[in-house]
Amino acid sequence: MNKMSGLGGVVVAILMLLVLQYAQAQIRVHVVGDDQGWRIPQDASTYQNWASDKNFTIGDILAFNFQTGEHNVIEVSEESYNSCNSANAIGTIFRTGPTNMTLNRGGEHYYICGVGQHCTNGQRLAIAVSGSSTAVPPAATATPPQPTSSAPTYFPTFIPFLFFSAFMIIAF
Repeated sequence: MNKMSGLGGVVVAILMLLVLQYAQAQIRVHVVGDDQGWRIPQDASTYQNWASDKNFTIGDILAFNFQTGEHNVIEVSEESYNSCNSANAIGTIFRTGPTNMTLNRGGEHYYICGVGQHCTNGQRLAIAVSGSSTAVPPAATATPPQPTSSAPTYFPTFIPFLFFSAFMIIAF
């Protein structure tokens, strides 16, 4: 009987591990502008071109790489985006770079730089975020990961392994 309950615990632990790995693998980090980062672009369509081939989903992270004091990141309404008006920010104005922003709701998201004429010179980004309407708690940090390619970066899957290992140590 004891062997049977031990085996059931292992099966449950393996299933939990698989679910955690699947959930972790779905979150992506998108470095806005890739190697260029978040700055005044040479071409006003740079950031829209960058976003055009990407799929953004709830839980993904936008990494804005910029120098503190030279730029900022402000989420605004579509109207404020179109007029480059930073007066009605949605949430926090991020003035310290680099900055990570977790996409916590579906729908259209609009970001601008509110420094000088940066927005009118093309430093703005509009993206569509897919996913359910259930919001994820917002999160932002001042230190983004340092990916080396333009492809989205996936979070490491060693975290579920740690949970599994801890469970195995406790169970046996």
